[in-house]
Amino acid sequence: MKKNKGRKIYKTKEKNYYGKSPAGKAFSAGLSVLLIGGIGFIGYSIAEPIVNYSKKKGDNTSTTSISEQLEQGSELSTDIIGETIPPAENIGVEDFRAAAVTTLDLTSIDSLNAALSRIPQNLNIEYVEVPLKVSGGEVYYLSSAFYATQSGAIQSSLTLSEIVKAVKDAGYKPAAIISTFKDHILPRTDRAGGYITEATDEQWIDNNADSGGKPWASPYSDIALKYISELVTEAADAGFEKIICSDMVYPDFRSYDLEILGSKVSSSNRYMALTSAANVFYDTAVSKGASMQIEVSAEDLLKGKNDVISQPMMLNVSSIVLNINIDSISYGVYTNETVYEFSGTASDKVKKMLQLVSDYLRGFRNIAVRISGSSVGTDELIKAKEVIGEFGYRSFVIG
Repeated sequence: MKKNKGRKIYKTKEKNYYGKSPAGKAFSAGLSVLLIGGIGFIGYSIAEPIVNYSKKKGDNTSTTSISEQLEQGSELSTDIIGETIPPAENIGVEDFRAAAVTTLDLTSIDSLNAALSRIPQNLNIEYVEVPLKVSGGEVYYLSSAFYATQSGAIQSSLTLSEIVKAVKDAGYKPAAIISTFKDHILPRTDRAGGYITEATDEQWIDNNADSGGKPWASPYSDIALKYISELVTEAADAGFEKIICSDMVYPDFRSYDLEILGSKVSSSNRYMALTSAANVFYDTAVSKGASMQIEVSAEDLLKGKNDVISQPMMLNVSSIVLNINIDSISYGVYTNETVYEFSGTASDKVKKMLQLVSDYLRGFRNIAVRISGSSVGTDELIKAKEVIGEFGYRSFVIG
């Protein structure tokens, strides 16, 4: 998808009064003012109750599937969006200072406690991010969700209550990271959870089977949405105060893939499936007393994969975590048109990446920058954290 250049501003063209007398011009102008004022008052009187009603919290009661909603709204154009619509405000926006543990830390309660004890004490860390579901589809706690138990996705014997207690006993607040659509396990368990080709009704995979091709969970699948919502519910019910949803992206579709999957993944409004899914997860989290953030990969943004955040006014979520993974960008970021090279220290790489992707984040009220990577030490990650302040970001995640 192309980078969002900002909202279009449409101005009404002046009418041509050529040939009218001065009196006629004045009369026409005065009449226009009266008509516009009257129409505006009537329109506002009718529209305000409708808008207020449609924006009531928790009004996501439609049983229409995501695919059907998109089909119904496919004729809508963003060209009609005006210049005065602000991004959604997130209630209780706050500085987010967090450290992240890894899946290796979730092998036992002792491993988790050891990781919590290693968190730097001089950064005023308030939250600990715990990877409950990771890219690929593995789940790192004892989930009761149907597809987690039936698919073999569960990789840890820890319960959510044990994890939450350990984090709180260490003096921190728990935050959950849940990978969403980069899930290869769910669609292998139930093909309806992934992408299906239009003409042949076959499961789509991201490469040839002989080359290790994998299916992906699809934002058009009600099964995928329900499964992820169940994980969000479990985390919020267990006491996780924040839910960070990651991997809200499409696969790197090839031209052939776009042909066999149809217009829903190639059209300019395909972002609607991801924003709709994000709103479903947001409503689920909020209904359980938690808040939600979307984590986006800086590398993905450079590649133009910004669908989920391309229309901030359509998202209930206004808090973003920008993940800069030092490991993955150290070898360069390759796009169809450009190769971006990142050299120097971790701080140098973070600074260059922020210079490249910060414009993608306009329209969001709260942004945390996550600096991650196993190839650099904690001290270097902390030093790199200082760079983000130069760009006006106060919230951060280390690890």
